[in-house]
Amino acid sequence: MVKLATAREARLYGSGRTRERSEYTNAGLYLFSTIVLLCGFVAQFSREAKSGLVVVLIGLGLIIVVNIHDLVAHLAAFDYQMRLIELDTQLLFVEVMVPVVQAVGGLLFFIAILFLVLQVDRGFGYHMIEGHALNMLIAGSSLWVLGSIHNSCQFYEHTDGHIQILQHCVQIPFLMGSLLFLVGAVLNFREQFGHSHHGLHLLTNTWVWICIIASSLLMIGGLTNVVKVVKMVNMEEIRLEKLRGGAQERLICDEHGEIPFLVEGRRRRPKI
Repeated sequence: MVKLATAREARLYGSGRTRERSEYTNAGLYLFSTIVLLCGFVAQFSREAKSGLVVVLIGLGLIIVVNIHDLVAHLAAFDYQMRLIELDTQLLFVEVMVPVVQAVGGLLFFIAILFLVLQVDRGFGYHMIEGHALNMLIAGSSLWVLGSIHNSCQFYEHTDGHIQILQHCVQIPFLMGSLLFLVGAVLNFREQFGHSHHGLHLLTNTWVWICIIASSLLMIGGLTNVVKVVKMVNMEEIRLEKLRGGAQERLICDEHGEIPFLVEGRRRRPKI
């Protein structure tokens, strides 16, 4: 999951109360999805392990929705004018690619778990999908790791120290959780190699425990993200540096015929 929408100052999610509601909804929905995901993995140790996988599917579906919502917000920041992406490297590789990569990773993870649920339900008709399910678990987790690394590449030199700490407290649990999902998927694949297991037996206890720890880290990151969003939405002034020469600056320049930071500099220049 990525949460970068608060890093920009233009019309993300709209304006005023609309933006605030959307920010809170986005952050709250992601936190809820991680809690659902954690509950689903914990349920794997109960008698209703199959129901636990269904809960995991719900959590993954919510994570995909949140990432798509973030992508739409980032594109709305420059009025969906795709030609402006070439002016802003961070916009392309962080704010556009990260939600896409995370959403695709979540989708692969979702399909892998769905295959296992179908095999439990319909048995013999799905015996040929075990390898595909295990491979997609690895592929989905790998994309999550890639997205988390890209997410951590967003740097601001002139930023409020408290906001920087909160940003890192969001990024680090996401990265560690994604890495653990990948480690769990690889270990599960190695343990299943050479064996002929089906359905729930394809998921080892090692994988389940690692996923529980990873989901807990995502939940911690989601909780910290809620704190960060609340603080940034209620800030009286912008404490993130403005990105010079980017897509938003070009959009404002096209609309108003002035370069924003030059106008701001004239306003701040003391009168003699």
